[in-house]
Amino acid sequence: MDNSGWRETEIHLDAKVLIISVAAQMAGMHPQTLRQYDRLGLVQPGRATGGGRRYSLRDVQLLREVQRLSQDQGVNLAGIKRIIDLENLVTQLQEQVAELQEVAQAAMQRVAELEAMAPFPRRDLLPSPRQTTALVVWKPRS
Repeated sequence: MDNSGWRETEIHLDAKVLIISVAAQMAGMHPQTLRQYDRLGLVQPGRATGGGRRYSLRDVQLLREVQRLSQDQGVNLAGIKRIIDLENLVTQLQEQVAELQEVAQAAMQRVAELEAMAPFPRRDLLPSPRQTTALVVWKPRS
């Protein structure tokens, strides 16, 4: 349905499209506060061709979280920076774990496929549940 020529568009959370005054208003802060947070590394806005800061909706969410931690929880800016860095690290590590789980699952599936194709299943690829103290003498082939 058309609403007087206006169409609804979805802005991606990471699209750096908001100018500093709009982002500051959305976050309930003064633009100078956003500049300070940028200098401290709490938020990393994009840059327009002319050098102006551009913020995403995710940046605005982060600014609101910074404000909440500071005002409601009494965390100082250095502590907030550490929290943000650790949360980012946790996210990266969770993504890596998920990728590695997929790789391991694919590898295990391929091993199972190869074992099923072999005329004599290779039981020696699996650890033996029994322990032995037998001495095995090995001689290289001549």
